[in-house]
Amino acid sequence: MKILSIETSCDETALSVVDASGKLGDVSFKVLANSLLSQVALHKEYGGVYPSLAKREHSKNLTPLLQKTLSEARMFNRINSPLTRDQIGELKKLLNREPELFVLLIAFLGNVKKPNIDAVAVTVGPGLEPALWVGVNFAKALAIAWDIPLIPVNHMEGHVLSSLIKNDVITSIKFPALALLISGGHTQLVLMNGWSQYEIIGETRDDAVGEAFDKVARMLGLPYPGGPEVSKLAEIAREENIKSQYSLPRPMINSSDFDFSFSGLKTAVLYKIKEIKKERNDEKLSEIDKKQMAREFEDTVAEVLLEKTKRAIKEFDIKTFLLGGGVSANKHISYTLETHLSRNLLKDVDIFIPPIELTGDNAIMIAAAGYSNFISNLASKKPLLKIENFIANGNLHLG
Repeated sequence: MKILSIETSCDETALSVVDASGKLGDVSFKVLANSLLSQVALHKEYGGVYPSLAKREHSKNLTPLLQKTLSEARMFNRINSPLTRDQIGELKKLLNREPELFVLLIAFLGNVKKPNIDAVAVTVGPGLEPALWVGVNFAKALAIAWDIPLIPVNHMEGHVLSSLIKNDVITSIKFPALALLISGGHTQLVLMNGWSQYEIIGETRDDAVGEAFDKVARMLGLPYPGGPEVSKLAEIAREENIKSQYSLPRPMINSSDFDFSFSGLKTAVLYKIKEIKKERNDEKLSEIDKKQMAREFEDTVAEVLLEKTKRAIKEFDIKTFLLGGGVSANKHISYTLETHLSRNLLKDVDIFIPPIELTGDNAIMIAAAGYSNFISNLASKKPLLKIENFIANGNLHLG
């Protein structure tokens, strides 16, 4: 089946078209087109994602990005195909909160031949609800206009599967599997005893990893987005062999559970910065101070993630480890996990790290999760959710 996938959970507008076939564990997965528009430059002045701005940009960008994506997939054919009055009325009611999107989409649908798409997969959560709703309503409108099924996708399931997408297949894995999901909004350890079977065995009790990186970046006076800037400084410190003279706590590293906490670590960085400034009677940190603090912070996070992951792998007799989420693009964290797990575990564990282009929010992973859900429902003879029952849920849980 050919799937059009839509992702608008935060500040990336992303669409893809994939051709998927086969049962889970033996899936052919060919990407026919992939498009993404980032809003980072627009949100930079706010120091973070501004929800109403993200919503507006999604409304403005979805229709032209759809045309671009269909053209890349060789599915865009101009033809005069005006919608009926009833169809226009239904879409107007559906998109009443996105008037700009309604105008653009009606014009588009009236001048394009229905593409060879079998289903639409869309992120329904978690994420920023105003942004999610734009993507969900856009997907609903296309499903109604083209009379095709709509598949709901959990954004985090997309991150779980992102490391398995390569060489035109979704790679088969051995179970039980463990996924570590690290992003701006989530830090989770997810146990998988089979395809589409998820159990969260550990998660952050406060700040997510990416959130902590961004907050530390602001403390160090680094520009938005701050996470990559902290990592750049930490990497320079390693290259220049600048070892940190500061020591930060490793929160919950020895706790008996698999939960995380990064709020206290962030506070420890703040106190340390205040201490340095007071000792030197200077309101500014030196560049060496920033490099040392960035390295110590990143080393601390990597150590905590590694220790919790190692314990979970041993306790649950894990056969496959998956890394996913935006922070998996962090070279030091992914290298630490991959090298230590492959070298130090006493048993064979298959390790999958996503390619850099699939670490952030993207529509390819949403298509993979959409196909997985479709096949799982088919196998269990579970009917697809009716279009009118689709809702966006910013706090949607996995599992």
